[in-house]
Amino acid sequence: MLQDLRHSNISKFQVSEFILLGFPGIHTWQHWLSLPLALLYLLALTANILILIIIKQEATLHQPMYYFLGILAVVDMGLATTIMPKILAILWFSAKAISLPECFAQMYVIHFFVGMESGIFVCMAIDRYVAICQPLRYPSIVTDSFVIKATVFMALRNSLATIPVPVLAAQRHYCSKNQIEHCLCSNLGVTSLSCDDRTINSIYQVLLAWTLMGSDLGLIFLSYALILHSVLKLNSTEAASKALSTCTSHLILILFFYTVVIVISITHSATMTLPLIPVLLNVLHNVIPPALNPMVYALKNKELRQGFYKILKLGNKGNQH
Repeated sequence: MLQDLRHSNISKFQVSEFILLGFPGIHTWQHWLSLPLALLYLLALTANILILIIIKQEATLHQPMYYFLGILAVVDMGLATTIMPKILAILWFSAKAISLPECFAQMYVIHFFVGMESGIFVCMAIDRYVAICQPLRYPSIVTDSFVIKATVFMALRNSLATIPVPVLAAQRHYCSKNQIEHCLCSNLGVTSLSCDDRTINSIYQVLLAWTLMGSDLGLIFLSYALILHSVLKLNSTEAASKALSTCTSHLILILFFYTVVIVISITHSATMTLPLIPVLLNVLHNVIPPALNPMVYALKNKELRQGFYKILKLGNKGNQH
């Protein structure tokens, strides 16, 4: 009877905070990762702020394509800022404790911003499809109003669809273990500590990934398949190469983004002998695209490059290119 009572008391106990241990298997020297991660975060913030300034100042860039790029820059900064300050605090100051409400809030915001990034990629793919396959109708279809409606739709879709993730996680009972082998509050990492059944959490995570990411990826592939079909019918090689070059930057970033999402899903669901890999991939996936996106667009886009040269007072150099 005494044992039953003790067991009952333990089962009623709820932890008050989680401990984010950082990168599994390398706790003794993980602080060395803080320098490259801090530089990546700084690069992401600087590059995306620069993109926003260029789009705002250059009248020629006041077009739907660049508005979507500006929205992507805001989403990228939001995604990186959701996780990086806490990760750097863990690595620099061993500030590993995080309260349950903070942890569930971070979980929600990460899912929201990842969903937003995916959604904006869809909007950009549709924009390129209309520009290349329906060029005469482009000004009447892809208007400023279209940009606003598409962005509001994506924001509502992601804010509502991701609510059950932290809500279901908060309903689990955390009675003994509170140490998470991660540097951020991932849904599966947190719910794996619960003492009760977490099947519903896993099911909703998979459902969310397939419905949101799956449908987005399907629309993107459809858009680019139609673009490729349209481009291959062009008689002019120059026109075809120009059309394809505008899509290359999108495709590079899209392939990187979704490939890492798929790899993270596989490594999380598989029984990993190296738990460091999914954790490292998860962190890098939230900081590399924000740093990479502006650079790829700036390198591939002449108008953005010229705007960049102007900001750096290198107008003459920009004209030579």
